[in-house]
Amino acid sequence: QVQLVESGGGSVQTGESLRLACAASGNTVTINVMGWYRQAPGHQREMVAKITNLGSTDYADFASGRFTISRDKDKKILYLQMNILKPEDTAVYYCNHRTVIGGVRDDYWGQGTQVTVSS
Repeated sequence: QVQLVESGGGSVQTGESLRLACAASGNTVTINVMGWYRQAPGHQREMVAKITNLGSTDYADFASGRFTISRDKDKKILYLQMNILKPEDTAVYYCNHRTVIGGVRDDYWGQGTQVTVSS
């Protein structure tokens, strides 16, 4: 079992920055992919950024150049640095821990943290 707890959300103005964090605990798997997803009211959940245990990263187009995903050395804390925030970034942001074992995907999710960007 993996537990994920997000923090760092809040209300900011357009152009400002936020840094989200996700603390992982429990039976985490060494070979894994962790990522950030977001969901706005009336919209589907979408991938923001993800990072492998080896440090390879992938970003959604809207995040590239503005957001940076990273992990602490011990791989137990996931971060998302968000710069130049826009009202369109308003959403609940979720932390994800994913493994694929024998072709079976195993996902764990945090409860989410609210990000609100106002003009």
